[in-house]
Amino acid sequence: MAISSEVDMQTVAAHHVLPVRLALAGPEAVPRRIDGAWWPRTHDLRDELPSLLAALSARWGRITRVTVDAAQWLAGPGRLAVAGRVVHIKRSAAAADRGRVCLLSYGVGRCDLVVVPPHTPAEEAARLMAEHA
Repeated sequence: MAISSEVDMQTVAAHHVLPVRLALAGPEAVPRRIDGAWWPRTHDLRDELPSLLAALSARWGRITRVTVDAAQWLAGPGRLAVAGRVVHIKRSAAAADRGRVCLLSYGVGRCDLVVVPPHTPAEEAARLMAEHA
């Protein structure tokens, strides 16, 4: 799969942004490998990533790099313009990245989330999200 090296300059305003479905472990929680769970509505990072980054900005700051499970997402650019900045996207086929998204914020650290597939039934999604919060 070829990944474009150009930045996708599509603006967030062009999309109808729905509230992000996200469950995070509390900040007082002991350090752990998984920081929470995210239940996106689609398999398109151009639609989903802006609202996720906005929801995480207060806690994780300016996220500059994202690693996603290549099998879960539609093909797309290796960089995406979000809220006036460029976010680098790596699509990984590694077993360690399956079903997860890793977000890196310079000076703050990393946030690892389990990704609940978009078409998961609501009851099952709620259970999975509660397990990781």
